[in-house]
Amino acid sequence: MSVTGGGLMHNILVQEADFDATAELAALSAGGAGAVASFIGVVRGAAGGRSLAALRLEHYPGMTEKTLLALADAAASRWELTGCTIIHRTGRLAPGQNIVLVATASPHRAAALAATAFLIDQLKTAAPFWKAEEFSSGEVEWVAARDADHAAAKAWP
Repeated sequence: MSVTGGGLMHNILVQEADFDATAELAALSAGGAGAVASFIGVVRGAAGGRSLAALRLEHYPGMTEKTLLALADAAASRWELTGCTIIHRTGRLAPGQNIVLVATASPHRAAALAATAFLIDQLKTAAPFWKAEEFSSGEVEWVAARDADHAAAKAWP
């Protein structure tokens, strides 16, 4: 979903398909921003010292997009942004595959960097995604929220 309000474009997508980070960043810079900052999350090859075969991500359709849009709005209210993109994948993803892209555009680098960090910290704890790790041994474990993620999200005033 792309939403424009007050001159700010939010591009919020939850999808199984991979994304083209280069194209997404180019779209953000097309608005004449002085800075574009981004974070790309990828599936790790191991978790807890065990070989990971895949990461399975599920979400609550409709609610997930609304939550991501609310996070983008919160970032835009805190920093001078000209655009924001959040793309989160779902489904079964193999090690090395992209999971998430968070990117912001702003006239100045400090705002773009801070907004991107804020968004990824908030997304890790606020967005309704569920993750299951599928190990090479055949075991499957649901990923519990980490204390470090909650602490990072709460550190933003």
